[in-house]
Amino acid sequence: MGTVIITGLITILALFAIVSCLKNKNFLGLVLSIATVGVFGFFTVMTIIFQGFPEA
Repeated sequence: MGTVIITGLITILALFAIVSCLKNKNFLGLVLSIATVGVFGFFTVMTIIFQGFPEA
């Protein structure tokens, strides 16, 4: 279940990177962070759907 936590944290950090790239007008970084959110966000959602949310 660590996969959900790790990919979720990467997705959250990539969302912060999108905001930062928009502020700095860094378009290559923006494209890469959007791709990162898409890929890791997809993995996070699919892992939660098929494996369930990790218990505390």
